[in-house]
Amino acid sequence: MSLLAADIGNSTTDLALMREGEVLAHWRVSTDERRTADEWAVLVRGLLGGDVEAVDGIAVCSTVPAVLHEWRDMLAAHFPGVKSVVVEPGVRTGVPVMMDNPREVGADRILNALAAAHHYDGPTIVVDFGTATTYDVVTAAGQYVGGAIAPGIEISLEALGRRGAQLRKVELLRPRSVIAKNTVEALQSGMLFGFAAQVEGMVARMARELAVAAAELNVVATGHLAPLVQDEVACFTDRRPFLTLEGLALVYARNA
Repeated sequence: MSLLAADIGNSTTDLALMREGEVLAHWRVSTDERRTADEWAVLVRGLLGGDVEAVDGIAVCSTVPAVLHEWRDMLAAHFPGVKSVVVEPGVRTGVPVMMDNPREVGADRILNALAAAHHYDGPTIVVDFGTATTYDVVTAAGQYVGGAIAPGIEISLEALGRRGAQLRKVELLRPRSVIAKNTVEALQSGMLFGFAAQVEGMVARMARELAVAAAELNVVATGHLAPLVQDEVACFTDRRPFLTLEGLALVYARNA
């Protein structure tokens, strides 16, 4: 069975053609709230090479309500014969959510927790680098017990460019040293090493709060911005760029 999985984020949308949990093809497009259901259908058909019959199921999650509305219309109008699952409150995920208000937790974070519980034994922290940098904590029993949200790498850099009179947006490359000798490398150092230090500090604090030794903790990097900093973070134990999409495949299997 071939599954089309779509993770609709604030800035980008990740789509993948999957079979038995493995990603066969992957695409990333901008999340445009002005795009209509028909335009999404044209885009999806184009990515699939027009071979819509190759898709047996569709799984979708979204943090953007306006775009999700268009996707619902698209599924009804252009894929009426294809079984679809939209991950939202009430959909079975198999993840106990130990939060004050479970319904307010983003679907993508629940999917990350589900995929982490599926792939790893023991407690796990998932660090997802997207529009925001999110930290999601999963216990050894597969419970989602909470996490943290911080500004993402790109929006932090954009904010500096807008509010700093003598600062500008730069390409995020590794500078020659942490102690930079010019403004461009100073910005690169602050972004690259600053975010790496943030991750290491947050993971250390979470490990203490969980009363878990560092050697017993899985720390997983995911998200489309993860490659910018993952090599500078010493505590990562694994990298799974398609973790959210893998979670979508698991939820589809549970509900379809």
